[in-house]
Amino acid sequence: MKKVELLNLKGEKVKDLKLNENIFDITPNDKVLYDAVILARASLRQGTHKTKNRSEVSGGGRKPWRQKGTGHARQGSIRAVQWVGGGRYGTPVPRDYSIKQNRKERQLALRTALTEKANDKELIVVDKLTLNTPKTKEMLGILETLKLTDKKVLIVVKELEENLILASRNIQNIVLITADEVNVLDLVATNYVLITEEAINAIEEVLA
Repeated sequence: MKKVELLNLKGEKVKDLKLNENIFDITPNDKVLYDAVILARASLRQGTHKTKNRSEVSGGGRKPWRQKGTGHARQGSIRAVQWVGGGRYGTPVPRDYSIKQNRKERQLALRTALTEKANDKELIVVDKLTLNTPKTKEMLGILETLKLTDKKVLIVVKELEENLILASRNIQNIVLITADEVNVLDLVATNYVLITEEAINAIEEVLA
């Protein structure tokens, strides 16, 4: 049975928390995890990049000078690619970067990421994460107590509270999400996952 220490906000051990082995103790599949990261990164790309080619640039309908006898190189249009203000060749056009991955593979990738966090002891579970004030100083104090200062931390809670949002939004190395927003890209991009017991239970209900 996979276990992890359940801590309070003072960094003291409350009890040993049992984790679902089908989520936090599987055989990691790095290939599926890699594909899921590529999918997540590709989905962030808008694909709206565009430049005009020769046929789309206005003007240049008349030949700039006659073919022979001028001493110049022959030219057909002032909107050809070699002219300033002309069209562009071989430049980006709009495209769809989305990649497909079936649901079972996406879930396997998420389980793999969670398992690796648990195996590397980068999963820190607290009994609750509630703040008395919306001050950044209080949030920094919690991170210091849990020895997470200057670390990239993914904070996962079941429901967002206003004090928690306001206290953490000015800290650059923190990402705050709810349990139903847990994703592979955030898990891979952060050093530690600070998660509440309620959020663990919510994740296990969905992925179990």
